[in-house]
Amino acid sequence: MPDTNATRLANLWDDARAAAMSEPERLVYRSNILGSDKRVTNYGGGNTSSKIMQKDPLTGTEVEVLWVKGSGGDSASIKLDGFATLYMDKLRALKGLYRGLAHEDEMVGYLPHCTFNLNPRAASIDTPLHAYVPRAYVDHMHPDAIIAIAAAKDSQALTSRIFGDEIGWLPWKRPGFELGLWLEKFCLENPSAKGVVLESHGLFTWGDTPKACYSTTIDTINKAIGWFESEARGKSAFGGAVATSLPADDRRAIAAQLMPRIRGMISQQGVRKLGHFDDSDAVLEFVNSRHLRDLAALGTSCPDHFLRTKIRPLVIDFDPAKADVDTVIAALPKALDDYRAGYQAYYDRCKHADSPAVRDPNAVVYLMPGVGMFTFAADKATARISGEFYVNAINVMRGASSVSTYVGLPEQEAFDIEYWLLEEAKLQRMPKPKSLAGQIAFVTGGAGGIGKATAVRLLREGACVVIADIDEAALATAHDELGKAFGKDFVRPVRLDVTDETGVASAYADSAVEFGGTDILVSNAGISSSAPIEDTELAMWNRNMDILAKGYFLVSREAFRLFKQQQIGGNIVFIASKNGLAASPNAAAYCTAKAAEIHLARCLALEGAEHQIRVNTVNPDAVLRGSKIWTGEWREQRAAAYSMQPDDLEEHYRKRSMLKRSVFPEDIAEAVYFLASDMSAKSTGNIINVDAGNAQSFTR
Repeated sequence: MPDTNATRLANLWDDARAAAMSEPERLVYRSNILGSDKRVTNYGGGNTSSKIMQKDPLTGTEVEVLWVKGSGGDSASIKLDGFATLYMDKLRALKGLYRGLAHEDEMVGYLPHCTFNLNPRAASIDTPLHAYVPRAYVDHMHPDAIIAIAAAKDSQALTSRIFGDEIGWLPWKRPGFELGLWLEKFCLENPSAKGVVLESHGLFTWGDTPKACYSTTIDTINKAIGWFESEARGKSAFGGAVATSLPADDRRAIAAQLMPRIRGMISQQGVRKLGHFDDSDAVLEFVNSRHLRDLAALGTSCPDHFLRTKIRPLVIDFDPAKADVDTVIAALPKALDDYRAGYQAYYDRCKHADSPAVRDPNAVVYLMPGVGMFTFAADKATARISGEFYVNAINVMRGASSVSTYVGLPEQEAFDIEYWLLEEAKLQRMPKPKSLAGQIAFVTGGAGGIGKATAVRLLREGACVVIADIDEAALATAHDELGKAFGKDFVRPVRLDVTDETGVASAYADSAVEFGGTDILVSNAGISSSAPIEDTELAMWNRNMDILAKGYFLVSREAFRLFKQQQIGGNIVFIASKNGLAASPNAAAYCTAKAAEIHLARCLALEGAEHQIRVNTVNPDAVLRGSKIWTGEWREQRAAAYSMQPDDLEEHYRKRSMLKRSVFPEDIAEAVYFLASDMSAKSTGNIINVDAGNAQSFTR
């Protein structure tokens, strides 16, 4: 039965569901329910395995096959194809080839020779750990409560005190073949043990059935959680609070001020970082505490943690009682320089003759009293996940320091994991980043035809996109659609009236907090109207000027401000119109406002050049499909202006063009991508007409 205590993990095993599954499917099920709770294991962390009897495709005989999570998989989301499959008899035979610790890494090269049924999934470095445990079902997890024991100075004594003989303990050893042999020896010498705590690493548990293995994992973690609760009751975490959290709105406002500046300072050589902000209760408790700096300096303990977060974070000097953000901003350059120098010194102290070259020396995690935590990485998902890992580390430090002394992994051991040649090989196998990876686009009118098509095009190239629109229903639909297609980490919605000065500033602040800043503005929000000049009311004129001229001015001005804070350049693309160059009958207000957009873009190109801010324009014409402005009275008005039926407009515009082709939202999006990408890196102040050819709109 599930434990009703809210702090305990629920036992999610469903006998009825599991009974209908095959053995491999039960392994997937076990992995997914274990990975569903971050208290059990972090994203991509941990490993599960089952030893399953299967028919050999060559001999037809039954053989024992190890199914084990493949390299880089995530327990919560893994499917059957995420598991490596290997012959157990061949894995056992590898023991005869093992030449000792000095040659441990060469054993990884033998794993592909053990592959069962030509499975292309690469086996992970943890494979021997699972193979040599003489039980059919094995879980290896990284629970906060267990790592708190593993990272304590007296972790062996604590393990014995909490679990007795049921759960054993092994000293720190880097994952690999030797540790697999250690686990086998422990199991053979302790046949009644149900698992083992690995110092500074995590938990191994096993069982004779999938359910028994899973239940042992959950019960062991719950036992540790309960023990820590009883021991920590009445004690102040991290030495108690010495700072008080600012109100939530103030925390977010400070994040909006600092994140673009940090991002600009750590984005080097054309590689831009993306940010994530976390001001959860666990983070605030830590950053406000007396022991913040002492504990942060010790670094993280579990290898999975510091591979994501670097060995230690950067603590920003800030007193929330004074809230002097300007002083923090002024001090940032030196703080970042000092961190980089410290990281270089760490590398120089620990490097070996064959170590890979030093990697990015900037911090991943930034801790700020009273405000929270910023994390930065090459993509949004990694920035978010790095933050989650550091929350795991905070939980570990809370537990360990409440009952003992928290101990980080020794510096040399940490370096040997971080710069492990096998880790370097994994990094080198990663796919080349997409052309807009690390960039943040802000698209106004993002829920409409051209805006959404543009968002899709930029998302396809790896950008993160803020879609801004005044139509809340359309915005929600577009957000849902784009999130499903490209992943929720990559897209954020913001309701925006581009004529609202305060609202525009707030929308950019949202972009700064959600992603770290903005690199690309696509100013696309629009309306349309049509009337003879004598029937053009002042309200119509003003509405066109407000949205199409003032609106473009406001979003551009705010973009300039943000670009200058980041100091890494910027890119603005205006979606104007053929009507900004070529007059049309009965559309004076619209044409004049569009002409204002084009000239504003030219002015901004002049101002932005010295700051590497490029400003260019795309002029569409007659983009009917998917466009919201063509679904209302504008369609009727333009048809009346040409004395035809509304349904005849698209064909009229096609025939009117020089190329006799219709123009679609995706065509405009392609031009925007060209101007937003490095393909046009040496272009600013330019206009691209996407109108299938119209001599009147040729630029002169």
